[in-house]
Amino acid sequence: MSTNTPEIENRSVFHEFFIDGKYEAGMVLLGTEVKSLRAGRASFNDSYCLVHKGEVWLKSLHIAEYSHGTVNNHEPLRDRKLLLQKREIKKIEAKLKEKGYTLVPLRIFFTDRQLVKIEIGLAKGKKMHDKRESIKQKDVEREMKRFLK
Repeated sequence: MSTNTPEIENRSVFHEFFIDGKYEAGMVLLGTEVKSLRAGRASFNDSYCLVHKGEVWLKSLHIAEYSHGTVNNHEPLRDRKLLLQKREIKKIEAKLKEKGYTLVPLRIFFTDRQLVKIEIGLAKGKKMHDKRESIKQKDVEREMKRFLK
């Protein structure tokens, strides 16, 4: 990854869910959306993915309007199609039929060829005691790092 293109992460998803599997997908975007993503202007609040008629769609991802855009600027919350192989979509669809699984976006990044990719994950919701356990684990790791310095 080059230094001038940011990687936008969905940090809250790791607190809310256990991630079982990760998939890398392309996104169908407009030009102004790509320019906005290069500036790091995206928000994952309440965004999720779903499979509809054999296609994977990304819902509620907010990509801010491009500041130098004209009347052809994009709509910030529009649905975006994700590009995956058919066998990956079938695997995801089978998992989503199991109780408790959902498909969530994890991060958006640029490849070496400057293509926009999104990493999505099959997630299972955490219970409250699981969240507390995660927080304790992070605290222990932080203390260990502090002690080793």
